[in-house]
Amino acid sequence: MRVGIVGVSGYTGLELVKLIANHPVFELTYLAASSGDTTIEDLHQSLKDVICMDVEKASVEDVKANCDLVVLALPHKTAMSFAKHLWDSDIKVVDLSADYRLELETYEKHYCEHEDRENAHNGVYGLIEYYKEAIKKAKLVASPGCYPTATLLGILPFIPYINTDMPLIVDAKSGVSGAGKGCSETTHFVTINDNIFAYNPLKHRHAPEIAEKIDDIYGKKMNVHFVPHLVPMTRGELVSIYATLKDDIDPFEVLKEHYKNDEFVRIREKTADTKSVSGTHFCDIFAAKENNMLFVSSAIDNLLRGASSQSLAAANLMCGLDESLGLPKIAYVP
Repeated sequence: MRVGIVGVSGYTGLELVKLIANHPVFELTYLAASSGDTTIEDLHQSLKDVICMDVEKASVEDVKANCDLVVLALPHKTAMSFAKHLWDSDIKVVDLSADYRLELETYEKHYCEHEDRENAHNGVYGLIEYYKEAIKKAKLVASPGCYPTATLLGILPFIPYINTDMPLIVDAKSGVSGAGKGCSETTHFVTINDNIFAYNPLKHRHAPEIAEKIDDIYGKKMNVHFVPHLVPMTRGELVSIYATLKDDIDPFEVLKEHYKNDEFVRIREKTADTKSVSGTHFCDIFAAKENNMLFVSSAIDNLLRGASSQSLAAANLMCGLDESLGLPKIAYVP
C-alpha cells in the first residue's frame, strides 16, 4: 500500500514518517513539503542514516501518481486547498487539519471561509472508538484535534448520566509541541521555561468541536467551557473535566464497561498522567465523583494519539487492515 505524507517538515509530519516507516503493510512512496528540494534527513536530523528519501514540493499530480493513500499534515485552509483536488481520484485521504472536522457553519464561524463547500460535509470524523464503521468506508477522514480527542474520550461515556443543561468545564494542559514547530512569543524558551499560563480562555476553537461531537453522538447540546494551558514540557496532554451528575453511578465501572472492547483506552484506578502515555497511542482515563460532581482525568500524547498515530489508526481501517497495526504501545519512561 503506497502512502504519501504532505507536510513532513512539522512535528506531526515527523511522527508520521517514523510510524509509517515501521508499518508492516504501508510503504512510504512520497514525502512533500511546501518548498521541497530537500531530504527528510536534512529536515529532521534524527533520521540521518535511518530513512533516506527526497522531500518534494507538494503536488496533487505527484500524489495521484505515487500514492494509494495520503496523509495531509497541513494547517487548516492549506489542507482543503490540496484535498479538494483529490475527491475525483481513488486515493484515500487522512487530513490532520480542521478543514473537514466540523459542520460548515461552525467551521466558517471559527476558522475561515471554506474553499471546498461541496465536500465540507463529506469527511468522516476520525475519533476511532466512536466512528469506526464509518471510517472503514470513508474517502476522507478528518482526524480530531488533540484537545477534543482527550476530552471526548474522557466525557462521552458519562453523557447519559450527567445533567447536560449544566455547563461542561474542561481544564486542559498541553506540551509546547502542540503549538507546532514555529516559534512565537508564547513558545519562546524564555516565556515557557518555569512557567504555565492559559491561552484563549473560553474562546478557543476546540470548544465548538467538542460540543458538536457530543451533539452528533448523543443528540445533546452542551455548553462547553474550555480553557487550555501551555506547560513547560515537550509533549503530552492532560485534560481535567468537571460535570454535574444526575444519576448515582460508579465512574470506574462506567468507564470499564464502556471501553471494554477498545484496546487503546486504558482505565486507571489512579489519576492519569502524561508520562505513562508519552510515545504511545493510548488514552488513559480516570474518573471519580463526590456527591453529584463528576471529575474525569484524561491523558494522551498530543503528537501521537492527538494527531499522528490516530491518523494512522484511521488509515489502517480505511484500507481494511487491523486498527492496531504499527501503533506504538511502549511509553517514553523514564
